[in-house]
Amino acid sequence: MEQDQLLKQITDTVRACGEIILHADRSRSCIDEKAGHANFVTTYDRKVQQELQERLLRILPEAVFVGEEEDIHASIAEGYAFIVDPIDGTTNFIKDYHMSAISVGLALDGERYMGVVYNPYLNEMFTAVKGQGACLNGAPIHVSSEPLCNGVVLFGTAPYYEELNRKSFEMAYDYFRKALDVRRSGSAALDLCSVAAGRAEVFFELRLCPWDFAAGSLIVEEAGGKVTTAEGGALTLDKPCSMLATNGCEQGI
Repeated sequence: MEQDQLLKQITDTVRACGEIILHADRSRSCIDEKAGHANFVTTYDRKVQQELQERLLRILPEAVFVGEEEDIHASIAEGYAFIVDPIDGTTNFIKDYHMSAISVGLALDGERYMGVVYNPYLNEMFTAVKGQGACLNGAPIHVSSEPLCNGVVLFGTAPYYEELNRKSFEMAYDYFRKALDVRRSGSAALDLCSVAAGRAEVFFELRLCPWDFAAGSLIVEEAGGKVTTAEGGALTLDKPCSMLATNGCEQGI
């Protein structure tokens, strides 16, 4: 299947699943807690994931599917693998705070190949294909060229990992002193896309799972940005890691 056709089928699927989020009945959301502080899953996380799994595997039957709401995850080392967060920003979704997204990364032989992040509330569809650039609703996007002193820093608090909470806020304070301001949205996928679109200069979080960043990190890179772990290492799609995404300017603190 050609790249353009594959990307269109994936984005059409994601857009259709976004309708489930937009028309959710929160009185029937049936919230469950997972391991970690404030780590929730709703019936809609599961519903969206099931719909994504069925539709995406019809597009690429040979692919494996790695979803956040699964207990056992398949190997992504060979062939195609969808790495999916059905609702990134579940707490936002529960609170009807419109910063949630569907995130679909497609890996090929263990490497990030395509990324799709969709905020249905704003109808913003971020996409990227390895080596082909990044787009927002079909129009090319690029990271900003501003230095940190003229920049906005986005961050995640690693809320599920209490041992990282204080360090997260200490880092945010250090950035706050050298940037224009800091922001906390509650969706790593959307924060990464904000860096890609030039709306912010830096995003960091001290622990994320692959489904949180498989799509968004590629979108940042294809928009001209730089993505590493917070320690400066390479990202891994087979286990959690820290994340630092920048516009590529020197943003050290």
